[in-house]
Amino acid sequence: MGIVLDTNVLVSAMLGPGRVPDLLVDLLLERRVPLLYDARIRAEYEDVVRRPKFKAIPSSRREAMLERLLSLGKPLEAVPVFEGTLSDPDDRIFVEVALAGRASALVTGNLKDYPVGLGFDVLPPATALAMLHDGALRFAPAP
Repeated sequence: MGIVLDTNVLVSAMLGPGRVPDLLVDLLLERRVPLLYDARIRAEYEDVVRRPKFKAIPSSRREAMLERLLSLGKPLEAVPVFEGTLSDPDDRIFVEVALAGRASALVTGNLKDYPVGLGFDVLPPATALAMLHDGALRFAPAP
């Protein structure tokens, strides 16, 4: 069991040192919480954070955070397709990985994009941070 991070949380963490998404990423790294992802999510992370509109993110910060986060997990392969309806089809990859990896939570800034009853919690960064800090979200540490 692990956690799935929507790309918007990763970008927010990179853009806002010391803010909630950044504090969440720091705690995930400190506690070695397994990050669930596949090749599609990794490609999206890498593509989005390197877009010109995010040039304010120092490349050293971007690359170090990506490398450290991705080192907490191992990419899932052969992820089954999720046939359910989503308001944003681009979010399908996150749901598919969360289901395949038996995620405890998917953390996103866009709660409205995800339906209820998926079998895992869909949490905003502040709630995930509080739950992880208080021990309400538990994970086996990543190797």
